[in-house]
Amino acid sequence: MRVVVAEDLALLRDGLIRLLEAHGFEVVAAVDNGPELLDALMNERPDVAVVDVRLPPTLTDEGLRAALTARAAVPGLPVLVLSQYVERLYARELLADGQGGIGYLLKDRVSDVNEFVAAVRRVADGGTALDPTVVAKLLDSRERTLPLDRLTAREREVLAHMAQGRTNAAIGGALFITEKAVAKHTNNIFTKLGLQASEDDNRRVLAVLAYLEQG
Repeated sequence: MRVVVAEDLALLRDGLIRLLEAHGFEVVAAVDNGPELLDALMNERPDVAVVDVRLPPTLTDEGLRAALTARAAVPGLPVLVLSQYVERLYARELLADGQGGIGYLLKDRVSDVNEFVAAVRRVADGGTALDPTVVAKLLDSRERTLPLDRLTAREREVLAHMAQGRTNAAIGGALFITEKAVAKHTNNIFTKLGLQASEDDNRRVLAVLAYLEQG
């Protein structure tokens, strides 16, 4: 699996490269600034990119902007964004195109190697991987307006786990309910959020986007 890595801190960048290569990934480019990241994404067309939000030259949101520009040119290009802090706006922007292949993790999650590698693979496969801390922040939002007010407490729990990119089986295991029950709750979520079945739209991603927009 081919990976592009973007991180301006040399020590962390080298660590990411070593970690990924040790788990069978091929790092085809490792860059430390926004312009070089965009070039690498467009030229290499990797299976997944691991990108720091803040890159030179301004150290604001260069990494995110490069990733969004690349995804606009190559729809669905898988991107896992790393950030030092929880910034809900970035999570919303990443999911705004309604497609999968997106992740948002805090940098300290890299220390849990198995979870981090699983998140990279999940994003590369077109899924989503949101940091539990981000999800918790969203749950703590002071304003809860429609359409999420229509959801039951259990449906909110299922949606929170869905936002982390978990499968129905994994959600069932975490909540100690059957996979069939998870599927029922998931269908209820889709119905209450007005997400009709479609060949073009990923309803799980759209449900998560609706969830994020309440933040």
